[in-house]
Amino acid sequence: MAQEPAFEGTLHWAGQPQDRPFDYDHYNRETTLEFEGGARIGASSPSVFKGDDTRANPETLMLGSLMQCHFLTFMAIAAKSRVPVASYSDRASGRLGMRDGKMRYVEVVLRPKVGFVDPAHAEKLAMLHEKAHAHCFMSNSVNFPIRVEADLG
Repeated sequence: MAQEPAFEGTLHWAGQPQDRPFDYDHYNRETTLEFEGGARIGASSPSVFKGDDTRANPETLMLGSLMQCHFLTFMAIAAKSRVPVASYSDRASGRLGMRDGKMRYVEVVLRPKVGFVDPAHAEKLAMLHEKAHAHCFMSNSVNFPIRVEADLG
């Protein structure tokens, strides 16, 4: 049996500036995430949690992970089905809420728009998205609903 893929990353926090108090309203939330191969992401918390919206945050990274996974799975299925794709974009949204006494994602909606090289393949759009959603590693790893509202681009 082949070994299951594993992934590693690091998080680095530069520390607290000496001129700022270390309390909930003022502690430094900026970090750098680094991954194998050299990818680096500046991260923080969202401004609603006193962070910096110009940096990625756990909430947007989760949304990005779900969009990217659905895209990659969709493209793999389209390629294996010999359905050439001309364009693909997505505009997703996610909603946090209280469930079981904890703040968590309660729903994500993906809104991919796909253009096909051959317009006749438009009839396969729903089937390709259903398969992509069923086989996406990330959507299979979360405990909240993910809806796919697909459209032709």
